[in-house]
Amino acid sequence: MSGQSAESLAAQARAAEDGAVDEALALVNEARAADGRGAGGTAGSGGGRSSRAGSGTGHGSAERSRRSEPASHTDPPDHPGDADPARHSAPSDHRTGSRHQAAPWSAARAVAGRAGRAAAARRGGAAERRVPLDRALGLTLAEPLAALSDLPSFDTSAMDGWVVAGPGPWDVRAAGILAGQDRPEPLSDGEAVQIATGARIPRDATAVIRSEHGRTDDKGRLFALRDVDHGQDIRPRGQECRSGDQLLPTGALVTPAVLGLAAAAGYDELLTVARPRAEVLILGDELLTEGLPREGLIRDALGPMLPPWLRALGAEVTSVRRLGDDPKALLKAVQASDADLIVTTGGTASGPVDHVHPTLSRVDADLLVDGVAVRPGHPMLLARTKEGQHLVGLPGNPLAAVSGLLTLAEPLLRMLAGRPEQEPYTVPLQGAVHGHPHDTRLVPVVVRGEDAVPLRYNGPAMLRGIAAADGLAVVPPGGAKAGREVEILDLPWSWNPAGDDGGDASAERCFT
Repeated sequence: MSGQSAESLAAQARAAEDGAVDEALALVNEARAADGRGAGGTAGSGGGRSSRAGSGTGHGSAERSRRSEPASHTDPPDHPGDADPARHSAPSDHRTGSRHQAAPWSAARAVAGRAGRAAAARRGGAAERRVPLDRALGLTLAEPLAALSDLPSFDTSAMDGWVVAGPGPWDVRAAGILAGQDRPEPLSDGEAVQIATGARIPRDATAVIRSEHGRTDDKGRLFALRDVDHGQDIRPRGQECRSGDQLLPTGALVTPAVLGLAAAAGYDELLTVARPRAEVLILGDELLTEGLPREGLIRDALGPMLPPWLRALGAEVTSVRRLGDDPKALLKAVQASDADLIVTTGGTASGPVDHVHPTLSRVDADLLVDGVAVRPGHPMLLARTKEGQHLVGLPGNPLAAVSGLLTLAEPLLRMLAGRPEQEPYTVPLQGAVHGHPHDTRLVPVVVRGEDAVPLRYNGPAMLRGIAAADGLAVVPPGGAKAGREVEILDLPWSWNPAGDDGGDASAERCFT
């Protein structure tokens, strides 16, 4: 390819990415307008495509940082008459004192998804890898899976028994037919031969009689114990598919069953989408990596939790680094990273050791989402740090971080990994759930029968509820009464089998 054509393609990709972000941010503005809260740009951008981190991006009292966010037993409902409603949806900038509008939850997810789609378009064919079957589990197909052979590729016996020709009784040959034998001798009318399951059917055969449905006499003749239908218990060539048939579409997840199907259809390797690379930066001087909490220090829950969670969402985690509250170390790590996605923990609000926003300002990042109207996890953020790279800033409280993962990281990684979007589904609540007056709430639930049962331990600093949960219920502003249908966000391990390598396996609920 010539230099001129490469530059042209790069310009087209940049235009496509900017267009996708424009479209996504328009959704945010429309959602805000429909919500009656104005239609300004994200993160104090004044209505532009996105805001630069240096334009004012901090959070005030809307939700505190890791060090100051309340760790209540539950996330108690606020009441409209108790405080200024703007406190919940318009965090103050810690440098200018201005306020900006947090993105509605569904619109923030749309922004993340479109950002991921644009980044995936830029990766293009460079993200495709042909891998052997034993390394393809959990990846997504980069091309349709077409049969390379008829399945089965020849007429085979579906059962152990006798293969017969014509009407009975039949004279039984001495030597039987085993699986793996090529081109057995044809049968004449009135003949039978013992056959094993999977063995090739001889030419001119009419049916297979199961072992339990026939008997032989002392003269070596076979008698059927029930009626024999033509073609019974014979798997005809091409019964499952013909060579060239499309078995699975592009974007299908490679599950253990898909590996079996691919092997049966003649594949030794598959063309797949390479996993996006993710790097995790753990912030906070107060975090311990072992032992009991002591002397004002707490155990780091996110360091052990995030890497396998990101792998379950389709990412390859290249490193997990603990940086403490060191702004220089954070800046250096962000500048040096070549990951597709950087995930930070804590430091997204406006406290004295919250360094994420200043760091994004120094690298001239585009803030695509700066605060989301969701509880817990309000001060989460999404930024484009450079071409082809994004950063998701998670709050430091554990359940708030989970909220950020499923709100911003999951849609972005899904697009980068080429995974299909799951159809949303709703389940009635078994009990009432308190709501925030303005913001969406994500509440851990278990699904029992046809109902979703809200779990008790759902405060922003708690993991006890999510550890027992099947998913998170999306509770609208104002709450939901018992019996109301609410959307459920599945947790990745509730539908993905765990791989032996710690989470590289993935599986959709179904392909059709």
